[in-house]
Amino acid sequence: MEHNSSDRANIAFLGLGVMGGPMAAHLARAGHRVTAYNRTGEKAAGWRSALAAEGVEARTAATPIDAARDADIVISCVGNDEDLEQVLLGEHGALGAMKPGTLLVDHTTVSANMARKVEQQARAKGVDALDAPVSGGQAGAENGKLAIMCGGSLAAFERAEPVMRAYGARIVHVGAAGAGQTAKMANQMCIAGVLGGLSEAIRLVQASGIDGDKVLEAISGGAAQSWQMENRWQTMMSDEFDFGFAIDWMRKDLGYALDEARRLGLSSPVSELVDSFYAEVQAIGGARQDTSALIRRLPKGIVK
Repeated sequence: MEHNSSDRANIAFLGLGVMGGPMAAHLARAGHRVTAYNRTGEKAAGWRSALAAEGVEARTAATPIDAARDADIVISCVGNDEDLEQVLLGEHGALGAMKPGTLLVDHTTVSANMARKVEQQARAKGVDALDAPVSGGQAGAENGKLAIMCGGSLAAFERAEPVMRAYGARIVHVGAAGAGQTAKMANQMCIAGVLGGLSEAIRLVQASGIDGDKVLEAISGGAAQSWQMENRWQTMMSDEFDFGFAIDWMRKDLGYALDEARRLGLSSPVSELVDSFYAEVQAIGGARQDTSALIRRLPKGIVK
């Protein structure tokens, strides 16, 4: 595939986990010059080798600051507030190497406060920053079909959007710094509430002894339809949870959402309740299972 050299950017990508690894690979395949950093060097080496086997060139660096030295764009996708602060603002953080005019795009789901802190420190160095959390899970990252909700200046968004097309299907500028994170919090609250209702509905169907596939066919075309129903109904019916977005990460995200709601003086009883349900599933060994494992805390009842 031919690539216009003017469209190629020097990109530092920080974090090669289940989301970041595929996203960084899409950028390399799109013709960008990608230098990646991962806390575990072995994973970075494996990522580079896998691309080399496809005939795609990419580089790795030992520290975030090394990865960012010659970058036009720095993209991060790590775990939480503490991880992000370390890779961007820490002793070997990427911001230390970033020159005025560099673009910083963070895809980590973090607190709105952390997003605003990063943007302020970036702006002080003349760096454009965008908080751009993603939704769509590992499959969305691998297929290049993520939804990306962005907070920051419109100028930063307009610079980042063509690059993010390598892995994003829906890319929306939501508002100022922190707005992308707030949108992601709303996203996670919606998912939590839907899975709470879906879990109870599936247990009702199972206890009734009727055909779960027929129920799905009957109700998935109406007002009850959701992504979770379409993609998780049958796996939840079959007690299959070893895939997708881990409960540990959902609880982290809901924690940020509930903190922000409290800061705004809001009550979030449904999200608080589902978060407590997830704590129960963690306690029975479901911490790394998909969020649909919420159903595990509900007994199956007596089949009629």
